[in-house]
Amino acid sequence: MISTHILDTNLGKPAADVEVKLFHAETHELLATATTNPDGRVGNFGIKDFAKGAYQLEFEIAPYFSSQQVKTFFPRVCIQFFIEDINQHYHIPLLISPFAYSTYRGS
Repeated sequence: MISTHILDTNLGKPAADVEVKLFHAETHELLATATTNPDGRVGNFGIKDFAKGAYQLEFEIAPYFSSQQVKTFFPRVCIQFFIEDINQHYHIPLLISPFAYSTYRGS
């Protein structure tokens, strides 16, 4: 399973209503689209079978900042990662601010 969570470090709160797309990184095939909930989370993209390989999450953060009348230097964040073990849960958190972002492998 793949999940994600977005925190707005500028405001110290979750980033709700952010569109997140999941792609197969090698083929660029769009696998799923989701929107973060009020807690800034996408708990599941609804895909049951994953294969070992490279994937990419694409976060559309410009509309999120625009809704707050805040300019951002990074309108979209793309994070590629590799699924080695299809039986594990892969949680990819994203920390955003108008002029920076960071990520890590979560649990």
